[in-house]
Amino acid sequence: QVQLVEPGGGLVQPGGSLRLSCVASGTFFSINAMGWYRQAPGKQRDLVAKITTGYDTYYVDSVKGRFTISRDNAKNTVNLQMNKLKPEDTAVYYCNAEINEDVEARIRTPDGTPYWGKGTLVTVSS
Repeated sequence: QVQLVEPGGGLVQPGGSLRLSCVASGTFFSINAMGWYRQAPGKQRDLVAKITTGYDTYYVDSVKGRFTISRDNAKNTVNLQMNKLKPEDTAVYYCNAEINEDVEARIRTPDGTPYWGKGTLVTVSS
């Protein structure tokens, strides 16, 4: 069983900063791309940032220059540093990881199978 645990959410004032972390645990062979998504009430879940095993990054335009995604492959961890937060950043943030649970899974689906964290609420308000 693979689990993604993502502590770090909370309440922050506009203009403030917050750091989200996500740790993959359980039994798996490898982790490929990792990322963060967010979902506001009544909205769809959208990609915020993504990082590959080679540390290439992608950000949606709305967070570019404010958010920084990073990963520690040795610790099976992906982080999202959020600076200059805005009220519109308020959402439930979900960690995502493309994981191969074993060698056989890697052969079948080399890019991995998506796994999701339970989500952590980030509220930006004064």
